[in-house]
Amino acid sequence: MSEIIDGLKLMVIGMGTVVVFLLIMIFCMNLLHRLIKPIETILDPPPPAPKKKAQAKDNNGAARAAVAVLAIHNK
Repeated sequence: MSEIIDGLKLMVIGMGTVVVFLLIMIFCMNLLHRLIKPIETILDPPPPAPKKKAQAKDNNGAARAAVAVLAIHNK
């Protein structure tokens, strides 16, 4: 019975350590976000994304559908 209690103590200490670490990490991330927010306006705005070219339409849609139906039907 002593081993079970020791194991539970170790589990609680380990999980508590992880929770404390995660809380500290969240606090630091929020702090950095607040510190960087004023600097964000100093940086140049990102360049506009390039326009995508129109893709050629696939005329094989009906043939692909027929092949898929045959594959399923022949199982």
